[in-house]
Amino acid sequence: MPPRVPSLEDLKDSAPASRAAQPRAFPSLLLRVFLPLLALGVVGFSALGIYVTWQIGSLPAAASSAGGPPCFEESLGLDRWIRPPVNLMHSMSDEELLWRASWAPQVSKYPFKRIPKVAFMFLTKGPLPLSPLWEKFFRGNEGRYSIYVHSLPSYEANFTSTSVFYQRQIPSKVSEWGQMSMCDAERRLLANALLDISNEWFLLLSESCIPLYDFNITYQYLMRSRYNFIGVTDDPGPYGRGRYNPEMAPEVSIEQWRKGSQWFEVNRKLAIYIIKDTMYYPKFEKYCRPHCYVDEHYFPTMLYIQSPNFLANRSLTWVDWSRGGAHPATFGRKDITEAFLMKVIAGKNCSYNDQLSTMCYLFARKFAPNALEPLLQLAPTILGFG
Repeated sequence: MPPRVPSLEDLKDSAPASRAAQPRAFPSLLLRVFLPLLALGVVGFSALGIYVTWQIGSLPAAASSAGGPPCFEESLGLDRWIRPPVNLMHSMSDEELLWRASWAPQVSKYPFKRIPKVAFMFLTKGPLPLSPLWEKFFRGNEGRYSIYVHSLPSYEANFTSTSVFYQRQIPSKVSEWGQMSMCDAERRLLANALLDISNEWFLLLSESCIPLYDFNITYQYLMRSRYNFIGVTDDPGPYGRGRYNPEMAPEVSIEQWRKGSQWFEVNRKLAIYIIKDTMYYPKFEKYCRPHCYVDEHYFPTMLYIQSPNFLANRSLTWVDWSRGGAHPATFGRKDITEAFLMKVIAGKNCSYNDQLSTMCYLFARKFAPNALEPLLQLAPTILGFG
């Protein structure tokens, strides 16, 4: 008779007997080796857990002494992205700064309450002799402005802790009139100001500039503007197209060559255009040499090529060129009268948001240090603040 094939039931029934026949003894040598290793591992992991917990607990205190929250807390929310730098002094190179400042949100709607601010960027050699006038201008408008000062690296400001200019200097380098280093300083100011995501408008001013209206009027004028304020004049004469170098083609043609005032007022979009430019900068650095005066041509030409429809083709800073020479007129104590200031403020015609306007300038220059006293006296009645 052929052998019987065991069924599934047979296998089930036979499994307990088969297992019961197997030896149950645990090797004593393995027991002696395994248990000590297991105990050592438990102790080790417990010690590691206590150490990590202690380190995490000590992070907030260490971060507080360093002037900021710990990085593991920052990664949990938007705070580190939207909080402006507490200290304007940093160790970034210009290359690193421009790269960092060129970041821009790709979603236009901000996911937090954002109050747009105006960045007042002062390009100066050293002191700000008219700062008491500016102090009165800014008073009571905290949260709607930021201040940045680019001076000679050797200059040490002595503003008190109550001043709006206190610790508002940025890392700077020597800049020379008519040289590319002047444009570098302006881009440095823009890049530092762009690190504050709430800054929406960026104004380049000098130590000889004064405001012509109170802060609220100035703020509303800028925030409601559909255009950026920079001159982009096509000057066919020797001081315009006469400064063009054919070596700048094809990036810049003579038909695209423009001239404008150094003092500009641009919004965030155009500020980013300026600091991230790598196409036109090398051409201007190499071929716009004295007597080209690159600070009068680089930004106007570049922005005219990239964004002509966003430009008002005028600056908001009034100057007087009627006296002739390479520099505009400077006004001192004897020049500052009620009639003079009213003449600067009124009597002009310009276009604002494609409508005719007589309010054409928000700032004026050049004012000597000895003009401060009469300016402070007239500011409450003529300028509207003080």
